[in-house]
Amino acid sequence: MTGREEVLRRVRAALGPARGTPVPVPRGYRRRLGPAEAADRADVVALFTERVADHRASVRHVHADELATAVAAALWGREAKRIVVPADLPFGWLAELDGVHALADTPATDVAVLESCDGTVTGCAVAVAQTGTVVLDGGRAQGRRALSLVPDHHLCVVHADQIVGTVAEALPRLDPARPLTWISGPTSTPDLGGTRVPGPHGPRTLEILVVED
Repeated sequence: MTGREEVLRRVRAALGPARGTPVPVPRGYRRRLGPAEAADRADVVALFTERVADHRASVRHVHADELATAVAAALWGREAKRIVVPADLPFGWLAELDGVHALADTPATDVAVLESCDGTVTGCAVAVAQTGTVVLDGGRAQGRRALSLVPDHHLCVVHADQIVGTVAEALPRLDPARPLTWISGPTSTPDLGGTRVPGPHGPRTLEILVVED
C-alpha cells in the first residue's frame, strides 16, 4: 500500500459509513440590509459610495446624459492617450473622447499591448453596497478578465439599478459558470504588519461612475 492509499484509507475510516451523504447547508445568514443600514434605495446607493471610498477608490455620481462627458473627463484627468475597451462597449460612453485612442479588445490582443495602454473602461454585472464591490462576469460591456487585471487604471461604469445591498442579493444575478471577477478597490495586499499596501498586479487606480438613470 502506498502512502497515498494509506492516507485515503484513514480518511474513509474516519468518515465512517455516512460518507457521501448530503449534508444540509445552513442558510440562516442575513440576505438584505436592515432598515438601520439602508431604509430605501437611495440609502443602498449611498452606502455603496461610502464603502467604495473606504477601499481607496474614487466614485462619482452622474446622470445618464452626463456619462460620456464624465468618462472623457476621467481619462483626460489621467492624461490617457490610449485605452483598451471591450469590443461591445456602448459607443455612446466614449462619444466625448478627444485625443484618446480607444482600442477594441479581442482574445488575440497580446498582454504586452494591454500593459502598454493607459487604462480600460468597462461596465459591470452587479455591485454590492455592503462591501463596496463591483462584479464582472464577462458579459456585455465587460470584456474578458484580463481587462480588469492588466491595465493600470480601471474606469468602471455602474448603473444605480445594478447596486444591491448584500452579497446574498448579488449571487442570484450571477451565473457561477461564468468567469466572475470581484473587485473591492484597487489592487492591494496586506504586509506582514497587516497594513494594506499596493499590490504587484491589477489596476492600481480604480474609478467608479455611478449612473443615476
